[in-house]
Amino acid sequence: MSNTDPTKSATGAVLHLEQVTRVHGQGASEVHALRGIDLKVHPGEFVAVMGPSGSGKSTLLTLAGGLDTPTGGRVLVEGVPLGGLSRKALAQVRRRSVGYVFQDYNLIPALTAAENISLPRELDGLSGRAARREALTALEELGIPELADRFPDDMSGGQQQRVAIARALIGDRRLVLADEPTGALDSTTGEAVLAVMRARCDAGAAAMMVTHEARHAAWADRVVFLRDGRMVDESASQDPASLLISAATNSVKGTDQ
Repeated sequence: MSNTDPTKSATGAVLHLEQVTRVHGQGASEVHALRGIDLKVHPGEFVAVMGPSGSGKSTLLTLAGGLDTPTGGRVLVEGVPLGGLSRKALAQVRRRSVGYVFQDYNLIPALTAAENISLPRELDGLSGRAARREALTALEELGIPELADRFPDDMSGGQQQRVAIARALIGDRRLVLADEPTGALDSTTGEAVLAVMRARCDAGAAAMMVTHEARHAAWADRVVFLRDGRMVDESASQDPASLLISAATNSVKGTDQ
C-alpha cells in the first residue's frame, strides 16, 4: 500500500468491521445500536443485511462508510482503519472508494442529475468534461439517460433514487453501501437496479445492502441478520431460492422478538 494514498490496500477484505460497537446517549438514555459486530466483505461479494426496525442496520452502514465513528472496535476500508485518518483523508476515502446510497437520496437541488453524479469525480481532480462523460455512462447504465439535465425537484422519487444509485456507482468505487436502494422503485425497476449492483460485484467491487425484502436479499451472496444490535445469523448460498427462504424465516423471527 502506498504511504501517500490512504484509499488503497494491497489485499484482503474491502470492508472489515472488527468488534464494532456503537452506543448513543449516556446513563438511563443509553442505547446500544451495535454490539460487537465482526464482519468482512470481500472483493466480488454482495452482502445483504436484514433485521427488524431498530436492529442496527442503518447504523452499520453509516459506520462502514465513515459517516459515523464507532464507540468501540475498528472499521477498515481496503485495509485502512478509518479511525486513524484525518478529516481530509477520510473524505478522500469516501469520494474515491465508497459509493453510498441514502434512503433520502441526498441530491443537491441546485445541480442537475449529471452534475450531482459527476461532482465527487470533479472534487477528485477529474476534468468537468471527463466527469460528465462518466456521469452520462452511469445514467445510461441505470436506464435514465434522459434525466441528465433535469433537476431533482423535477424528478419523481424513483427517478431521484436511480440518480443517487448512479452517483454511488460512478468511478472506481470498490465498496458500494446501499440503504434500502429499491424502496422508492417499482418491482421491475428495482430488479434492474439490483442487477446493476450484482454486475458491479461480479466485476470485483464489494457491496453491502440493507433491505427488508427477502426477494431482494436473494440477489446477494450472503445474508446477515441483525437483532438488537447483534449479528444473530447469516446465510451463505449460491442458490437464490435458499437465500430467499432463509431471509424470510429470519425476518419473521426478528419481528417477533
